[in-house]
Amino acid sequence: MSDAVGTRRQFGTGPLSRAAALIYSLLVVEVLLVLGTLPGLVPLILLDRDVSNLPLAAACAVPLGPAVAAALYALHHHRGDLTELHPAAAFWRGYRASLGPVLKIWVPLLLWLTIVAVNLANFHAAAVPGWWRVPLIMVGVVTTLWGVNALVVTALFVFRTRDVARLAVHFLGRTPQVTLGTAGLLLTAAVVTAVTSEAVLALLGSVFTLALLGTSRPMINRIREEFVA
Repeated sequence: MSDAVGTRRQFGTGPLSRAAALIYSLLVVEVLLVLGTLPGLVPLILLDRDVSNLPLAAACAVPLGPAVAAALYALHHHRGDLTELHPAAAFWRGYRASLGPVLKIWVPLLLWLTIVAVNLANFHAAAVPGWWRVPLIMVGVVTTLWGVNALVVTALFVFRTRDVARLAVHFLGRTPQVTLGTAGLLLTAAVVTAVTSEAVLALLGSVFTLALLGTSRPMINRIREEFVA
């Protein structure tokens, strides 16, 4: 009897089983991530890469925030046991829980980044010194890094929106390894999109999400230790 119990406990917990479980979860989350972003992804792919379409591109990116938050939640709660895999249920649970809070962060973020991008794209028409590009670019980069931090916090924890905003700012400097790692991931995503298309980036969405989760781990751990009772 004890041998049978031991066999059941060992099944699904070995290295190959854990690898298979992770691959399965990544595939399921990828499918759901694409489905969640599809309402914006299809028109985004069809849009011409023109400055005048920047506001439309931002509108197409609205579904991305809640979908990525749900993917972060599902992968964060992944357990490497083949007998205990429920990535789809975890994804939709995370989606429902974080939809409202994420949109409160995500929509203003997209609006602000659109304003910055439009100003950069029409810089010559503004008749301002050329060096103004530098602070505008810095504002865009810092805002994007803050937004990613806020997305991770909102996906995994329950805080008020203003507290999420403060934590996201706080950890930009508190965990520089997270900030640099996120910057590297964003740069990689931008290169993939520029060289290929948004569709290719979408097909790698779960892998990028897993990488973001790993990069953000120091921030996640400190929030859990210092701010969660």
